[in-house]
Amino acid sequence: MPRKPQPAPFDGALVVDKPQGKTSHDVVDAIRHLAGFRQVGHLGTLDPLATGVLVVLLGRATRLVQFYSGRRKRYTAGFRFGFATDSYDSDGEAQAPDNPPALDAAMLERFAAERIGRFPQMPPIFSAKKINGRPAYELARKKKEVELKPVEVELFEFKLMEISGPIARFVIECSSGTYIRSLAHEMGEKVGCGAHLAEICRTAVGEFSIQQAWKLDDLAEAARSGKFKDCLIPLENLLPNFPSANVLPVIEKRVRHGARFNVTLSQLQPGRTENPPGATMELDAGEPRPPRLRVFDSQKKLIAIAEAVVPRTYQPVVVFEPLP
Repeated sequence: MPRKPQPAPFDGALVVDKPQGKTSHDVVDAIRHLAGFRQVGHLGTLDPLATGVLVVLLGRATRLVQFYSGRRKRYTAGFRFGFATDSYDSDGEAQAPDNPPALDAAMLERFAAERIGRFPQMPPIFSAKKINGRPAYELARKKKEVELKPVEVELFEFKLMEISGPIARFVIECSSGTYIRSLAHEMGEKVGCGAHLAEICRTAVGEFSIQQAWKLDDLAEAARSGKFKDCLIPLENLLPNFPSANVLPVIEKRVRHGARFNVTLSQLQPGRTENPPGATMELDAGEPRPPRLRVFDSQKKLIAIAEAVVPRTYQPVVVFEPLP
């Protein structure tokens, strides 16, 4: 009889400042090593070129991924004008000789403003989009034909911050799935000289911001001194925008069995309405989602995330096993 897997020794979220040159998987592997267990995942991949916010979930918090799928992203990005590349970023091969223009701020501001709102965006061929089960970049590297379909994305902010020689730097807030390097490539076509993404830092994923982020070296030092767990955002503090309710043991039993349950109006506590400093302007993009509820037991431990069926009647969506 197979042994039941042991629960992770702790749960929560870790905001990592991903260094340039590392893949998101590299960071997850590093956190697994520092934490001492493998139940680790992340919210939203960053390219090796990118730095900044990579949210890592540990232990039972990995089961909350579905509730973060629509979180907005915020970036600072540098577009280098003068030539385009096949990957739309500085890791790719130049597609023409360098011909840097004298950049006009008013023109760039106009092009950026035209992109605010929803629009279909074509992913780069050097991307992880799947074609018959294979990432597009695998086919592109082998010089094979890559057929991708546009994906609807949304920009909420696209603001020029400065121009430094051939590089224009922007602040961008967008829906999940938006390719910033595609924005750079498109703007290069509009200017008429080509452009690519030269630098990018993700400064926020919803409520998680660069102000909370830990560098890998600092996390390694925390692990050596036995303080790694102190760097985490506890499971009970996640999804603070969801309202919450503390339930009595009789209701807790129903919740743990996945049964529908009722809460009184006096039990309901509103979720946080103001976003923390550094967060995106709004947390989510896309269509409104059904009302969700964080359910706590009498010891104030998170036991479930539930979804409203009718007012004040909820169905558990995720139920957490009690810790031994």
